[in-house]
Amino acid sequence: MMIMGHLLHHISPAFPISKHTPKFSSKFSVDCINNIDKYSTTKPPISWSTNLISVAIAVALVAPLPSHAIPFTPFNPKSSSTTTPFSQAQNLPTGLENGKIRPCPAINPGCISSNPKSSNFSFPWKIEGYSSSSAAIQQLQDAILKTQKNAKIQLVEDTPTGMYLQAEVDGGFGRDVVEFLVNGDVVSYRAMATKVTYVYPFTTALGDSKGQEERLQQIVNELGWYAPRFDLMD
Repeated sequence: MMIMGHLLHHISPAFPISKHTPKFSSKFSVDCINNIDKYSTTKPPISWSTNLISVAIAVALVAPLPSHAIPFTPFNPKSSSTTTPFSQAQNLPTGLENGKIRPCPAINPGCISSNPKSSNFSFPWKIEGYSSSSAAIQQLQDAILKTQKNAKIQLVEDTPTGMYLQAEVDGGFGRDVVEFLVNGDVVSYRAMATKVTYVYPFTTALGDSKGQEERLQQIVNELGWYAPRFDLMD
């Protein structure tokens, strides 16, 4: 304790040294030194030992506390910018695009559209005995409700490019969406499955557009409108 007190005083006089430092007899000090000599073959120089202890105490006294820990941020898949065909197929857009019926998404084979940019293309229809867009839209609603299972009209809207109709019907793996745009005596359309099925680990969707073709054929047959087809052309 006396040695420690002298070291602290040597490092910084600001540390007060207690006057009530316990005293030890010279015999006790000699016994301690003799016991140390028994287990030490090499005695370091007194000045070297004192300096080493002084440095150790000084470092302990002046070392700063640890800085603020860096918080761990777990990986969030939702924040990842990586997109896959499966993730894109979870939110397929509907409605008009630039005043036109949308093409079929490349990731959805269960679709057919009269938009010429679509891979699954079908010709627009022509209304026989056309009178007005409003009358044509009403005929479309009646035909959809009559020919399709659990049909529900979602939207009828007058737009700058014609009368737009959207309906939901039962599909092979959930609900499908059918859309029509009546512009004069020309009817553009798209029929699309809202659920796209994938088999892991493949990234190509299952299905085809045959079910949508049959659905549209049922509707146009009920209406009696003209629907050009590739297989009927010479």
